[in-house]
Amino acid sequence: MMFYEVHKFHVGKSIDEKALERFLNDLSGEVISVFPNVVPKFQFMGATAGFDTLIIIEKTI
Repeated sequence: MMFYEVHKFHVGKSIDEKALERFLNDLSGEVISVFPNVVPKFQFMGATAGFDTLIIIEKTI
């Protein structure tokens, strides 16, 4: 039987690569997917999209 865990990794204005690397290396299972949580951002010239967290799916035993 396979179990999955969902993790959130907070991202500020840019991704801290070293912190993300440490986070991924500390996981005990297999990383299945990493994708951004897309949120709308409204700026002076119009609307665009950005992301505030990375969603990480881990397969555990």
